[in-house]
Amino acid sequence: MGQFREMRRKRQQLSEEESISILQKSTAGTLALLGDNGYPYAVPISYVYANGKLYFHSALSGHKVDAIRKYEKASFCVIDQDEVHPEKYTTFFRSVIAFGRIHIVEDEQEKLESARMLGDRYNPNQEEALQKELEKGLSRMLAIRFDIEHLTGKESIELVGHE
Repeated sequence: MGQFREMRRKRQQLSEEESISILQKSTAGTLALLGDNGYPYAVPISYVYANGKLYFHSALSGHKVDAIRKYEKASFCVIDQDEVHPEKYTTFFRSVIAFGRIHIVEDEQEKLESARMLGDRYNPNQEEALQKELEKGLSRMLAIRFDIEHLTGKESIELVGHE
C-alpha cells in the first residue's frame, strides 16, 4: 500500500478536476489535526483554494495553532452536497478530503497574499475596504498554508453519472 489509500469504491470517485472544483466553490470545511494528548482535533474553518494549496487565517494562539506547530500532517474535508432521502434510508452526497502538510506562513509577502485571497473570496470587489482591514488587523492574525499531497472526492452511487 502506498502512502495514501486508494478509494475502495472507485465508481464513486470524483476526478481530480471535479474535486478541485468543489474546493474552489465551497466556503468552509473541517480541518482535522492531531490535538492535545493525541486526541484528534477537528475544527470547522473558512478557507480559500489556490494552486494546490488551501489557506486559512487564525488568531495568533489557540488549540489549532498549537496543534499545527506540533505536528504538520493534517486533513481537510468539504461537503459539497448532503441531500437526505429518508424513504431510501440514504443521502445523496458529494464530498472531498485533502491530505497534506500544514504550516504557519512565516513569509510576510505570502501572509499578505493569502490574507488578500481570503478577503477577496469572502468580500469580493472591495479593495479599499480590504486594504483598511489588512492595515488594521494583519499583525494580529496568522496565515496558515495547507500543502495538498493527496486529494480524493466521492459521491453517492445515486449521483454517479449525473450532474
